[in-house]
Amino acid sequence: MTMTERPPEPIEASPPAKPLTLWVVYDKPSDFPSQFVARKWLNEKPTDVVITGTTLDHLRSNLPAGLFRIDRDESDEPQIVETWI
Repeated sequence: MTMTERPPEPIEASPPAKPLTLWVVYDKPSDFPSQFVARKWLNEKPTDVVITGTTLDHLRSNLPAGLFRIDRDESDEPQIVETWI
């Protein structure tokens, strides 16, 4: 480097990415045998946060606004109805 060249600008680290929040909906899981349950996941980890409903429509009405539904995959656990992202 000569005296007229400037050193390269330091690379700033990107801020940590926000975790991806998912709501996985279950039909009468063993811990809530008479209800539909949406469990909040952050990335690939479940949290202790749940939303319950007596019917699927009731549960859906209690989910946060602005989410998009993803149909269950045939490889999902049988109790999983859908996922909201």
